[in-house]
Amino acid sequence: MLKPFLVLSAVILFEIAAASTPAPTLAPALAAGRMAQEAAPAPAAPASTNPVKPTPALQEKAKKLYARDCAICHGDNGNGKTDLAKDMQLTLLDWTDPKALATKSDQELFDAIRKGKGKMPADDMGRAKNDDVWNLIIYIRGLSKGQPAAADKPSN
Repeated sequence: MLKPFLVLSAVILFEIAAASTPAPTLAPALAAGRMAQEAAPAPAAPASTNPVKPTPALQEKAKKLYARDCAICHGDNGNGKTDLAKDMQLTLLDWTDPKALATKSDQELFDAIRKGKGKMPADDMGRAKNDDVWNLIIYIRGLSKGQPAAADKPSN
């Protein structure tokens, strides 16, 4: 009984945090129909390929980040078979299967983590730096290492 309560509390906290982020307001110049002369520089876009080189220390940090933010839904081993996923009626990829992420680019995974996807909430930019997310992707891809490839299902 305690576990569903904790999971529900975590989901509610994510929703509150996302909802409490103030929406940007229009600057008076923009409201008057004029473009502001001095625009703030755009944040640097993430690299299209994973720019980090993993080290044991960085992968240990990624493992802790995964345990804190991802395992509740995706499972400690990445198989996606958790009580929360079941309760939310989610069908998550089994990251222990080498084929699961074979068609996903690192950029797609980065975007899913940062922006959210489906019922998965977006990452709060203050929780993890870009390099932490890139290392997390390496860690996630490593969950299938040493696992036998899943056999193709025979057609009927």
